[in-house]
Formats: sequence, structure tokens, C-alpha cells
Amino acid sequence: MTRYSVLKNAEAFYYEGNNIGILVSHGFTGSTQSMKPLGEAYHQAGYTICGPRLKGHGTHYEEMEQTTYQDWIHSVEEGLAWLKARCDTIFVTGLSMGGTLTLYLAENYPEIKGIAPINAAIEIPAMEHLKETDEPRFLDVIGSDIKKANVQELAYEKTPVQSVKQILKLMEIVKDDLHKVTCPALIFVSDEDHVVPPLNSTYIFENISSAEKKAVSMSDSYHVATLDHDQQKIIEESLRFFEKYK
Repeated sequence: MTRYSVLKNAEAFYYEGNNIGILVSHGFTGSTQSMKPLGEAYHQAGYTICGPRLKGHGTHYEEMEQTTYQDWIHSVEEGLAWLKARCDTIFVTGLSMGGTLTLYLAENYPEIKGIAPINAAIEIPAMEHLKETDEPRFLDVIGSDIKKANVQELAYEKTPVQSVKQILKLMEIVKDDLHKVTCPALIFVSDEDHVVPPLNSTYIFENISSAEKKAVSMSDSYHVATLDHDQQKIIEESLRFFEKYK
């Protein structure tokens, strides 16, 4: 198998701070570049930050094709273990499939203090037909679904159909277990999203068991809201959330 090097600005990042840790996860076909502004802002506020690179991401889409949803779960679990070794309190946030993985961690690790999924995916009807096909091998993607001018997401220009099958499995597992989420939740959702239907966040809000939960609407961003006009809104709202529940 070809070994691909990690792209510039797609590396995992780790910032040591206080005893409160925040895991920040990027999304499907994306890279840590989409989450780094949040990670840096959280670190400036004093927190310890882990931004893992999901396996098969940030290199080449042919490498992503060889990975599974279990690999992506393992990537965030490794990040969680890194934070646990340093912190007493842990929060998790993530964009898109990173939001899906955020929910997965909350479903399976009750010690997580709170979560802040951003345009999280649990069901993408436009992908469903790909469950039963292997053709074509790669799909063109609508990358950089960003409203803000002249901003690009560092993401793959092709999506492997095999990887789509993997995210479909992950979303199904997470959707079925939403009732297991009991920690405080801050759910960010863009009003207009051309990748993940906003109704995903509505469903998440209605089906998690958290006694304390809040939905934050983003009116000036598309899917990659962490790089869009509402970036500062996400940072400020999430920092207030961490401060409240730490």
C-alpha cells in the first residue's frame, strides 16, 4: 500500500493547558485545518486541547478508502486517552462527522462533561443509494461549503464510495444510541447547509436524553461553519458553555 505523507496544515495538534481538556474533531474527507481556529481559541482561554487527525484523512483519498468507521472512532478515542492522562474534566466538539463522533463518545464515555456538535450528521438521505454499489469508485464532492468569500477548506477533492458506506454505518450506530447521551449539550446548526440537512440537528436535540441542552442557530454560515462567518459565534458560545459546566 502506498504511504502518503500528511498534508501541510492537516496535522494533528496538541496544546497543553490547564486540567480541563477539549477534544476537537474534524469531519468526513476534511482535516484538522477546519477545527484549528477553535482549538487555538480554546487554548488561549487556558484549556488543554487535542485535535486528532482521523485515520485516512489529511493525506490522500486513496488512503481514506482503506479505512473504516472503527478506525475513525479509534482516532478520537486515542485523543480522548491523551486528554484523560492530563485532565480531570473533558469536553468534546466536532464538525460534521466530527459531530457524529462527538455524539459517539458521549454515548459510550459517560465521564465526558459536555458536548458541542457542529452540523453533526446522523442521516444523509442523498448518500443512501450508495450502500449497494461499488461504482463509481470515487465521487466528486462539494468541498468547502462555505459562505464566506475566499475561504477554502483543506479537504479531499474526491470521496471514495467505500468511505461513504463507512460513514453510513457510523451514522446509523450513533443515531440508534442517541438516547444514551445524558451530558449537557450545545448543538450548533447552520440554517443553510448543502452537505448535512439541518434537520439532523433537530433530531439530535429531540432524541438525546440530556436534561440541559441548547440549540444555536447559525444564519450566516454553510456547512463548514468553523471557517465561516459564524466562527466567532461558535467560539464565544462554546467557551461560555465550557465555563458553565466545567
